[in-house]
Amino acid sequence: MTERSTASSSLRAAGAAPPEAFWLPSWHAFVKTVELGSMAACARALDCTRAQVSRQMAELEAHLGARLLERSTRRLRPTPDGEVFLQHARQALDSVAATHIALGQQAGRPQGVLRVSATITFGRIYVAPLLPPLLAAHPQLVCELILTDQLVDLVQDQIDLALRMTRSPPQDAVARRIAAIGRAVFAAPAYLAAHGAPASVAELARHQTLSYLLTDDDHWRLQDADGAEHRLPASSRLRLNSTDALLDAALAGLGLAILPIYLAAPHVAAGRLQAVLPQAQPVTPHGNAIYACYTPSRVRSPKVRVLLDALRARFEPVPPWERGGEPRNGS
Repeated sequence: MTERSTASSSLRAAGAAPPEAFWLPSWHAFVKTVELGSMAACARALDCTRAQVSRQMAELEAHLGARLLERSTRRLRPTPDGEVFLQHARQALDSVAATHIALGQQAGRPQGVLRVSATITFGRIYVAPLLPPLLAAHPQLVCELILTDQLVDLVQDQIDLALRMTRSPPQDAVARRIAAIGRAVFAAPAYLAAHGAPASVAELARHQTLSYLLTDDDHWRLQDADGAEHRLPASSRLRLNSTDALLDAALAGLGLAILPIYLAAPHVAAGRLQAVLPQAQPVTPHGNAIYACYTPSRVRSPKVRVLLDALRARFEPVPPWERGGEPRNGS
């Protein structure tokens, strides 16, 4: 008798539950443990105790008759057998998820938890107002909005749809262009009255240029009308990692700031900001468009479909910041 069959017989002799009674949660726990690097992190993600995860791993290894995990210096890693099992476990779990989606499609009703990710500022202004009407229209739907300026993993973070400002949408996901996202250099009228407006990129050297820590590395990159790119050090002593805080600093007259037009437009319309150097185009890692990104398994998901419909109604054919006026909830 092989070691594997011996282990299975021992479990049955001990009165253990048949493997089909626990394989789904234990396989899910194994995949999460590998992805997150520890049983403690897996337990937090699955909202259970570390002891429960440890017991699931022990039962799984006993049932399969193979050691699946080994501990390195800082994290758990799959053994060679564990690598093989990981591949098949992911495929099996994807099939289960697809089955749930298919059943939901049979009903044709958006239901369950819809997890949406967006950057903090854009999500707060333009995505959060879309969700209450969805909830009112679809009583079986629950919405979770994750606002972060860090890149999320669609699979690991269980995101149904992420709104990303990017030059290159992920190749392993479906990406639908939602709107153009322009950027420009802005300053408060009070700052320009005190320091004058720069007439060229070269004149920025004598101005206070505010730094956005998440992307500019304390430098501005601008492309002039001739297509030449200029890289200039940000000169202000104020450095920020928040677009909202960057806007506040510009409104307070503390210097020039590169801001997305969706954020600056209402303040320009109200006279609180002015665009400067219109011939210079900021160059950022974000690119000039926002995309709705989701995994292929969500293509036919009713809950994703209704959110895409709401996004199209909100941003097409002209995004709200090009229509004028202050952004308002539901407008």
